Amino acid sequence: MSDGYPTAAQKEALRLICDHGRLHTQELGRQLVSARRSSSNPGFAPAIARMAATLAWRLEAQGFIAETGDEWTTTADGRRLIACSSEAE
Repeated sequence: MSDGYPTAAQKEALRLICDHGRLHTQELGRQLVSARRSSSNPGFAPAIARMAATLAWRLEAQGFIAETGDEWTTTADGRRLIACSSEAE
């Protein structure tokens, strides 16, 4: 996070949440792993999946997503940031 501006990884997570409507942190991690080329490094996928919680926490702190029950949804500010047309359910 740099001066309140989302990083590329945060925008990617935000896009995934917006595209799916709602995502659990674990599912966000799986989606982040799926969005990348595979690696021969056995720690690659687990590291990317662990990153999901940090990305979600930062996006929530910036007001771009909100926790609804145990799922993440995008806020109007988050959807506007990435020009996502889906509406929160």
